[in-house]
Amino acid sequence: MGFIAVSIGEGLNEIFRELGVDYIIEGGQTMNPSTEDMLNAIEHVNADTVFILPNNKNIILAANQAKALVEDKDIVVIPTKTVPQGITAVINFMPEADAAANEETMLEEMKNVKSGQVTYAVRDTRIDDKEIHEGDIMGIGDSGILAVGQDVEATTREMLVKLVDDDSELISLYYGEEVKREDAERFTAEIEELYPDVDVDAHFGGQPIYYYVLAVE
Repeated sequence: MGFIAVSIGEGLNEIFRELGVDYIIEGGQTMNPSTEDMLNAIEHVNADTVFILPNNKNIILAANQAKALVEDKDIVVIPTKTVPQGITAVINFMPEADAAANEETMLEEMKNVKSGQVTYAVRDTRIDDKEIHEGDIMGIGDSGILAVGQDVEATTREMLVKLVDDDSELISLYYGEEVKREDAERFTAEIEELYPDVDVDAHFGGQPIYYYVLAVE
């Protein structure tokens, strides 16, 4: 069994590789891979069964279209909509289990992770009844905009208030290419103080566009 993941950012790509992903398709918000890209990746993975982690709701369709065109391999699309969902899915892969059992486990486990992404608005707009201006910082959750502000860290903190609950055990921060390591480490320490009962860890993601990608589990 093999894995394909859609990812962008030096750090995130490396995390997926370390978790056993065989092929990384570079792609993100502004560059969605095509069905042809998926087929090329499938061809490069030397396995009879190939799991695809789209890690973006806009890429799931291309993955399913590729699946429909492949006849010589079993393709399983795990409909991950965010990178944290993809990481959670592959962490829970069991090499000794068959494809059906792994699919069931991954689908179940990815429900337990809440994702957040911190980015900036490229134009004036209105989303989820929130007035947003060009240059505003936005905290986007699985269900829409959770926070809007002028400061990356303040907006991230505001978003975390809505993501973390009494059952939360772990906050993972993946910092992007525009965030300095020392700033990420300082901010992580602040988050640890705010949530003393939750484990907090930070990883270099290196992703463009998003200052932080967060997972709360």
